[in-house]
Amino acid sequence: MRAYTLRIANGPTVSWRTIEYWGAGLCLFLQTGAFFPLMLADADGAISDHARSILRLLCLPVYSFTLLMLVRNFPHFLIALKRNWFVPLMVAMPFVSVFWSVGPSTTFRRAIGLLFTVLLAYVLAIRFTPRQLLLLAFATFGTCIVLSLLLFVASPGLARMPMDGAARGIFIHKNSLGWYAAMMILVSTAVLLDDSRALRRTALLFLIAGGACLVRAGSMTALIATVSAYCLIGFYSLLRRIGGISRVVFILIFVQMAIGLLFVLHEFLVPFLEALGKDATLTGRVPLWELVDGQIADHLLLGFGYQAFWTEANPEAWIIWSKIQWMSPHAHNGFRDTLLNFGICGMILFALMLLQALRQGAVLQCRDPHYGWLWLNVFTVVILVMNLTETIFLIQNDTIFILFMSGIIMFSLYEPVVLMTPGQQLRPSARRTTAELQI
Repeated sequence: MRAYTLRIANGPTVSWRTIEYWGAGLCLFLQTGAFFPLMLADADGAISDHARSILRLLCLPVYSFTLLMLVRNFPHFLIALKRNWFVPLMVAMPFVSVFWSVGPSTTFRRAIGLLFTVLLAYVLAIRFTPRQLLLLAFATFGTCIVLSLLLFVASPGLARMPMDGAARGIFIHKNSLGWYAAMMILVSTAVLLDDSRALRRTALLFLIAGGACLVRAGSMTALIATVSAYCLIGFYSLLRRIGGISRVVFILIFVQMAIGLLFVLHEFLVPFLEALGKDATLTGRVPLWELVDGQIADHLLLGFGYQAFWTEANPEAWIIWSKIQWMSPHAHNGFRDTLLNFGICGMILFALMLLQALRQGAVLQCRDPHYGWLWLNVFTVVILVMNLTETIFLIQNDTIFILFMSGIIMFSLYEPVVLMTPGQQLRPSARRTTAELQI
């Protein structure tokens, strides 16, 4: 690999690799939705249209960095496109849905945001290895958690929700703090399990800090995601240690257990919560889902257009809002929102992309387990779990979705490289160069 540098007049020389690291880290932090929305929100946590226009300006440096990196790595970008056609087709869906969208201008504007979001995911997948991406996520999530804890000390009132007093840290809502705390716990655990010992003490501190924020946020989705992450760490760790027919049987048993658990939750969760005197509606989600399912059935083939349903211009959304007595910004279920966006046609394409990613990620974990694929596999499946009660799929300008797409792209980018070296593993010091030569 050639080393590119920038020499500042009468100053130090800055390598392009340094610019890539700092630029990527800054972009990921800006896309977390941390700090700036909180500073611009009113006392009730609402963000005005003027504040939203200011927040959109924060996307400009992210988009600029993304375009710069793509121009510098355009041949690799083309190869990444060719190795996974599902991703560009999925990105094209929002633009195509403009033709049947109930809000064409909204769909087109948000489709552009999604395009740049996925382009940044391509940059991360092309320029960083799984272990390097882990360190970027570790630094980004760690910054959010540390700043949240500092805000608890400096301004406890600002760091709490105005209504129920739950912790929200530097985010606009407690759920966001819970999500990033869960991600912090996952990546800290991955760093602790990594072969390198350099960051283990820091990872242990971040793990404790993430756990404290998770408890104080009180997000059930984040708690379920954390439990799922540790179950998946055990699954993928065992997966690479067994082979042959035993591996197939192990996968089938795990999938059957997961499906069985979902069935049990679907049938008995609400009666169980009622027996305990808890909120059996899952904070209003159950009646919301029943109404959303009816709208999905009415537009089953193509949906309402990308992110056009939950807008004030859509009368169907007002029908739901009037019945549930609150203005839900989404369906609180990523799979249902995907159906609302694109119908069954888009959902099939999205499902094929996910199934391919899960297969490729498992192959990489089994064939080259020391390259850092464990955390990326676990992260990908955890996001699927989180979308059972929240919407993270196909959200523009969102760090968690950016990393999710980076993993999908990286799986398809590296799988041919690993499969071309049967019976051996790439040396850690040569892996990056070898992967780039292969693509």
